[in-house]
Amino acid sequence: MLEHLKFDNSFDKLGSDFATRVNPRPLVNPKLVCVDSKTCELLGISKDSVSSENGVNMFSGNRVPPQFAPLAMVYAGHQFGGYSSQLGDGRGLLLGELNTHSGKYDLHLKGAGKTPYSRFGDGYAVLRSCIREYLAGIAMRGLGIPTSHALCVVRGDNAVTRETIEPAATLTRVARSHIRFGSFEYFYYTQQHTQLEQLADYAVEQYIPEYVDKDGRFNALLHYTTEQTAKLIAAWQAVGFCHGVMNTDNMSIIGETLDYGPYGFMEAYNPTHICNHSDTYGRYAYDQQPSIGLWNLNALAAALSPLIDRDQARASLESYEGILTKEYNSRMTKKLGFLSAKQGDAKLINTMFIQLEQLQLDYTLFFRLLALAKADDLQSSFIQPLLGCDNIAKGEQLAAWAAEYLTRRQLEDVPQATITADMNHHNPIYCLRNYFAQQAIDEAYQQGTYSTLEKLAAVLAAPFTSHPNASEFETPPPSELANIAVSCSS
Repeated sequence: MLEHLKFDNSFDKLGSDFATRVNPRPLVNPKLVCVDSKTCELLGISKDSVSSENGVNMFSGNRVPPQFAPLAMVYAGHQFGGYSSQLGDGRGLLLGELNTHSGKYDLHLKGAGKTPYSRFGDGYAVLRSCIREYLAGIAMRGLGIPTSHALCVVRGDNAVTRETIEPAATLTRVARSHIRFGSFEYFYYTQQHTQLEQLADYAVEQYIPEYVDKDGRFNALLHYTTEQTAKLIAAWQAVGFCHGVMNTDNMSIIGETLDYGPYGFMEAYNPTHICNHSDTYGRYAYDQQPSIGLWNLNALAAALSPLIDRDQARASLESYEGILTKEYNSRMTKKLGFLSAKQGDAKLINTMFIQLEQLQLDYTLFFRLLALAKADDLQSSFIQPLLGCDNIAKGEQLAAWAAEYLTRRQLEDVPQATITADMNHHNPIYCLRNYFAQQAIDEAYQQGTYSTLEKLAAVLAAPFTSHPNASEFETPPPSELANIAVSCSS
């Protein structure tokens, strides 16, 4: 079945200024780790075909069918605020662009070996980072947040040196685009304005085709990216997601979450939470993500400056905060069970976040339990499950806030049971805690089995629904294991 897939490798047609043809370096003795059935459905292929010997060979670099046009894309980017002139795909290859019933998707092989852009890297990915990205795509899709996906993970017998010796692996990423803010920066800073315009025209054709050949199309591209980025980061903030490395080379031009490295879902609420322990100064802390999004868009606008009207670009950038705030407020309103905004809501929400921070409450658990809170039984329905029996005394102010919140919620002209059910559709039971991801990784490394990975992936795919056989993923880890920070090593 994989032999009959229809590819349209349009990016390859742009030429050698934009990418370099490279064949993947095969994994030794490849073995399948996991396949995501939802991504198979998205692409219109069967899970069995991916799991077959032919599929494993294709997605481990051992077989390159004629439909593939593997290439390493060139780009630059601002990393932690400093410009890096040439980055590019140092260990990943765009295998091709697949036409499906739901649109065109890139197939990208992470861990494909050295490319001209590898610099000092070996081009491999380790199993640990591939498992983390696989789970992240499933988790974000389950939460309804724009994201890249992972089709499968394959491990090999190759040994890779990172902080320790680890097994090599490949991950087949599926995304609507791998064009990054840094793709435009590369051509701007090297003064290749003809290629800059070619890339911008290509992006317009692929993602906003209604503007093809129109005056102002490049301003439309900037505005489109501004809008999509604002909505994406609002969604991150609403669920407590921290990306960890919001460099411009990790920002998708279409506003999808891309390049899952040292990410994390916030556990105990802390607005300054840093999920990447390499982020010494907190540039990419949770509360900095909205402003960094705008910083990155300004960098993109600078890269597009030879092509765009400055006043229109300024207007697009100035629209960012309003778009983000509107999207964030909409998501938070749904999480709180409010049908519309009312006077006093802002103060109520502000007080809520003060309580969350002071009591170090688990962000995901708080909102899920809030849906179950009852005014006539506040202690046992909300306070005790949230704080535990030993800490109820600390919850006096929280109880006062919850009583005020429930009074506000009762102003909605629908039955409270309906509100509770609706809140449960917007507040997940499960989130991808680093502690749980590490359990899956430990089993894979120590035992060579993947039952925890499979079980965790299943609950993350449907995070708003209870999974009775996976109750261990419902509660936060012990406090000493919460909010684990991870590194960029992968």
